[in-house]
Amino acid sequence: MIDLQVTNTSAPTLFCFGYGFSAQATAALARAQGWHIAATARDAEKVAALRAQGIDAHLWPLPDLADVLPPRAHVLISAPPGEAGDPVLAQYAEALVALRARIAWIGYLSTTAVYGDRNGGEVDETSDLRPASERGKRRVAAEREWLALAEHGLPVHVFRLAGIYGPGRGPFEKVRKGTAQRIIKQGQVFGRIHAEDIANTLMQSVKHPNPGAAYNVTDDLTCPPEEVIGHAAELLGLPLPPAVKFEDAEMSAMARTFYGENKRVLNGRIKRELGVKLIYPTYREGLAAILTA
Repeated sequence: MIDLQVTNTSAPTLFCFGYGFSAQATAALARAQGWHIAATARDAEKVAALRAQGIDAHLWPLPDLADVLPPRAHVLISAPPGEAGDPVLAQYAEALVALRARIAWIGYLSTTAVYGDRNGGEVDETSDLRPASERGKRRVAAEREWLALAEHGLPVHVFRLAGIYGPGRGPFEKVRKGTAQRIIKQGQVFGRIHAEDIANTLMQSVKHPNPGAAYNVTDDLTCPPEEVIGHAAELLGLPLPPAVKFEDAEMSAMARTFYGENKRVLNGRIKRELGVKLIYPTYREGLAAILTA
């Protein structure tokens, strides 16, 4: 049986519901600044592995959130909503409200898919939400539920992430294997963001909280996806991957839905309000850093 204890620490805690790629990057930055890290995991083996890394890990679902949530908790939600909605809200909405005196900040990781397709046009945080995919519709519903908690005194912030990449998650492996393709769809562009810039943005929000706010988290260069694949091959000194028309490309149903949305997401708000200075303002700096590492 896993022992659930309230963390006894004078340092602030980053409590992560879900410990995926973005949460791990944020935890690494927070830990470097002296924070305590806690997280949930869905199986005992993962809990044990996280505890071996010095993370205060707890098996999901938690019997009682009050037993594990310490004072000065900064709560990060990276678990995606499913068919039944947001899993954290379903389990702990009432508990979070009851424990609001312990909570200094809440960050909900959403997606730019909430804006839907704009035929290549620009969107910012004032744009209406018009999700086209089921994934986007679930995120809009979850965003609204989380932001509704701000009315109960919870310091909720929403972060709409573009396509995430970083060490171990990028185009290099496919290019090396020779399986990469430059999929061509006329006028198609995507936004992207390095995991370290997600972490930096979240920590800047902690310093400059604005409960109820939503932020686009994307870099400065929205561009065609084939451009990124081509640059990765160039950095590796390998031949340019073949160009394939979108209509003829073999890809998963999920990947194909991404091509159903075409927009340029603006990131001015994180710079103006949070003082964010992107570490990797374009994919060029980001890919170069991954390759060097």
